[in-house]
Amino acid sequence: MTYRQKTKNIVLTSLLFITSSLITFSAAAAQLAIVIDDFGYRKQDDNRILELPPQVSIAILPNSPFGKEMAEKAHRQGREILIHMPMAPISKQPLERDTLHPSMSAAEIDTLIKAAIARVPYATGMNNHMGSAMTSDLTAMQHVMASLSGSGFYFLDSVTIGSTKATQAAQGTPVRVLRRQVFLDNVQTEEETRKQLNRAVALARKQGSVIAIGHPHPSTVRALHKLIPQLPPDIELVSPGYMLTHAGKPSAVKPQPEKPVVPVKPVVKEKPWLTPMTEQCEGKAEIGGEFYTNYINLLTEALLRDQMNGKVAEVLLSVRMALPQPDTAPPAAKESVSTDLKAAEKVPAEPAAETQR
Repeated sequence: MTYRQKTKNIVLTSLLFITSSLITFSAAAAQLAIVIDDFGYRKQDDNRILELPPQVSIAILPNSPFGKEMAEKAHRQGREILIHMPMAPISKQPLERDTLHPSMSAAEIDTLIKAAIARVPYATGMNNHMGSAMTSDLTAMQHVMASLSGSGFYFLDSVTIGSTKATQAAQGTPVRVLRRQVFLDNVQTEEETRKQLNRAVALARKQGSVIAIGHPHPSTVRALHKLIPQLPPDIELVSPGYMLTHAGKPSAVKPQPEKPVVPVKPVVKEKPWLTPMTEQCEGKAEIGGEFYTNYINLLTEALLRDQMNGKVAEVLLSVRMALPQPDTAPPAAKESVSTDLKAAEKVPAEPAAETQR
């Protein structure tokens, strides 16, 4: 083999390796899990949530009048179900029946949790309904984790208080703990849900995965029906349980809503996912199909023209120039986005004010 042929093979192998790496990197989607709490009381709104893709999970209050019916329907859809376990808050407000309190013994907590599991068929996880007093008490949460240890359940910490002890309490048990990062509807408007879903998308891109919790409020239902069909292609909708077992791996199940959701056509001049919370991703070079076509054409042309000997540097420079370049945003916009992002990153899991249904 001549020197020129060796050089050509080395350069070609290197470029193909780089191409393969770029394809693999761009294909890895960030994971977003959405859980809708407080299921079992508002049948009409609950049914509207069940029209969303089955990757949207639901958390059912164990003593709710329609909880079992909703669990059976969700199970038929292949949807993940959690028990939305009532836990005592610090504030004084009306509580669900069989609410867990820090003062309860391990046996009392175990009895109530097992009763809740019996009332909500097909559940595979549990999260807390309210619970700032309960989740901030280490001993009480250790009793919860001990009770869940034999069930195979995971625990999703709703993070209703910053001093939650759920993760610490699970140490030494088989219970796996996840944490909520975004609340979708602390303010019950479509605009707020859109804003928080944008925030969830931004965090998912930054962290690789994110869990958002919402409620079956009419405004939340309307917003999710509009926005979920418009999720960006680099965001994969998954269940919390899927995150535990397939971190960073694409789901084999594609969203299949029970009733087809007609996608809302975006306005050409407006980017629905471009907000102050997600603009930092706008400057990143997104490598798409057009780039790969141009790249392979360029590589093929270089090979056919026999430019892989003395002109190696020139060809590589051409390949580098073919890479998509970031858009240049106006200085004022960049400054505004940077400020918003720094503020958001300081409190990515801000607890919500606890309210009864």
